[in-house]
Amino acid sequence: MDHLKVISSIYLLLLVFVSVSVCEKQHGDDIMIRQVVNGSESEPKVMSWEDHFTLFKRRYGKVYNSHEEHQHRFWIFRSNFMRATRHQRMDPFARHGVTQFSDLTHSEFRRKHLGVKGAYTFSQHAEQAPILDTKNLPGDFDWRDRGAVTPVKNQGACGSSWSFSTTGALEGAHFLATGKLVSLSEQQLVDCDHQCDPEVEGLCDSGCNGGLMNIASEYTFETGGLMREEDYPYTGTTDGDGICKLDKSKIVASVFNFSVVSSNEDQIAANLVKNGPLAVAINSAYMKTYVGGVLCPYMCSRSLNHGVLLVGYGSEGSRFKEKPHWIIKNSWGETWGESGFFKLCKGRNICGFGSLVSTV
Repeated sequence: MDHLKVISSIYLLLLVFVSVSVCEKQHGDDIMIRQVVNGSESEPKVMSWEDHFTLFKRRYGKVYNSHEEHQHRFWIFRSNFMRATRHQRMDPFARHGVTQFSDLTHSEFRRKHLGVKGAYTFSQHAEQAPILDTKNLPGDFDWRDRGAVTPVKNQGACGSSWSFSTTGALEGAHFLATGKLVSLSEQQLVDCDHQCDPEVEGLCDSGCNGGLMNIASEYTFETGGLMREEDYPYTGTTDGDGICKLDKSKIVASVFNFSVVSSNEDQIAANLVKNGPLAVAINSAYMKTYVGGVLCPYMCSRSLNHGVLLVGYGSEGSRFKEKPHWIIKNSWGETWGESGFFKLCKGRNICGFGSLVSTV
């Protein structure tokens, strides 16, 4: 009798497993659809592509100038929707779906919303950061809780992420030095910084056409510093007149030295805790569809194309295991990701993380 009970129990378990697998297979897209529309799973209805596109346009205020443009963007939207589905399979600790970039081609997204030029440079006045003791690092750390991080900004349709990463690091360093959090001007860098790397031909900071944080720190060092955001506000364009509107009498934050940090993640954590938020370059492949959670894809290119700001680290609970992660500030506004921030898993130098990290 006990033998029969054991057999019956095994049969029931197998039946449940098969049922769940079939259900997941049948409704996998449904789960993704509900998630990408509004971030919840409260709506069980499987909607048409047109329904999804309508909700996307409404949520992000998208308006197109012609029927042809509308149809063109619709098909791009469908393609990006499927990309999000693939990303979800490749990156199960994160949530992927529809974002404000879902009607952009990959080339449009890269040109308008990234901005790090794919090269490594060690600027003239940059130093190699000293090796720090990592034995007593806190288990969790977040500069947002300590007042060193300004509100999330938005680079708009301008490839200027390098400037936001640069100002973020200097804002944090200025806070640590003075106790005052001041929002600094990205537009000064976009308009005035045309610094080039003498070792790499053609590698220059170029406004909305990209740049590098190390070169921007070199410019800031040589110029004397940056103005306040309110005195030199961001426009998200490289002015046609080509005029730099820098007023040196209004510079409020200066760079006296800056360092390149080792790619060792313990050293990155130690420099973060000691020196404040760090300027970081990464590969943005999975960020276009990111909605929340911890980015930790099975595979990710290490080619650098986007500048961000490392502000902390911690652990994200899951039913499988704890997932240690970095906390990173982006420059795509508060409607993207987790109120403008995202998490990237620690321990693997994923997506090129650690390849180009600097502190001021």
